Amino acid sequence: MSRPSAIDLRMTRRTWNKAAGMATAGVAASLGSCAHPVKVQAWEPVSIYRADSYSEALYDLVRRIIAEHALDVRGKRVVLKPNLVEFDEHTVINTNPKLVHAALEAFRAAGAAEVRIAEGPGHRRITLDLADAGGYFATVPNFESLFTDLNLDEITRVDFRSPQSKLKSLYLPNTVLGCDLLVSMPKLKTHHWAGATLSMKNLFGLVPGGVYGWPKNVLHWAGIPECIADLHTVFPRAFAIVDGIVGMEGNGPIQGTPRPAGVVVAGASPIAVDATCCRIMGLDPARIAYLQLAAGEHNLGEALIPQRGERIASVATNFAVLPSLEGLRLSR
Repeated sequence: MSRPSAIDLRMTRRTWNKAAGMATAGVAASLGSCAHPVKVQAWEPVSIYRADSYSEALYDLVRRIIAEHALDVRGKRVVLKPNLVEFDEHTVINTNPKLVHAALEAFRAAGAAEVRIAEGPGHRRITLDLADAGGYFATVPNFESLFTDLNLDEITRVDFRSPQSKLKSLYLPNTVLGCDLLVSMPKLKTHHWAGATLSMKNLFGLVPGGVYGWPKNVLHWAGIPECIADLHTVFPRAFAIVDGIVGMEGNGPIQGTPRPAGVVVAGASPIAVDATCCRIMGLDPARIAYLQLAAGEHNLGEALIPQRGERIASVATNFAVLPSLEGLRLSR
């Protein structure tokens, strides 16, 4: 089953056709190197770096992160997945395009054969208009030629091995199934249902609206925390770079209030990154349902997650949450 994209996908089809074909041939058994389920034995280190603004310093920072985590992307296909949801000029909702462009240039400099930007918004049907309003065309040269609308990409059915949600499978875009490294680049935000929306919840943007409609209510019906955990099993090796320079507190992920936190958080374990981000926001990972489902038997204690750069205590910013979510706070 496939659907044509609204934009010119000739580059995607020409450059990535072989990888997509491999995904189609045997998704349940082998999806490509970024989609092999693995059992976490120990949490990967999480980097926390101060970044007070969306300045040129981000370019060096992302290069430093890639080197620090020894990401070998030479000759490989990388997909950057920002969070594009809605646009409101009076607030911050989406991943800032400056950080995404810094990642694009950093992975190119690291020797990646191809770096694409891809997203499938759950609210807006015209993704390029949303990206334009969010500053992506103005910030990223040749943005349209680098971008894949995941709502309209060619797709393959992926069966969940041990689903925790009500879903047994999902159709997912071949662009991400065939990549070598998926980089989840969310905005640091609270969420009115999940408590927090970070690198793992950001994968909801992989679920194609062209199949499931807008706003992808199938994921809500099947259980939000459970669907987050299920999607993580497909992409457990996704690298995460979280835009916490200016986050969103309160009634996130759309109607909240900007909250400067002045950090970029990154790591090779999305679970560990999200747990760290929760602590920075003043939320207890042990009380975030999707993190507990995804971590399973593995302990998310702060002392068990190696940290690089800043310590959590030095950058902690107490994010406001809805009254119904006050019980998610850390006990200090």
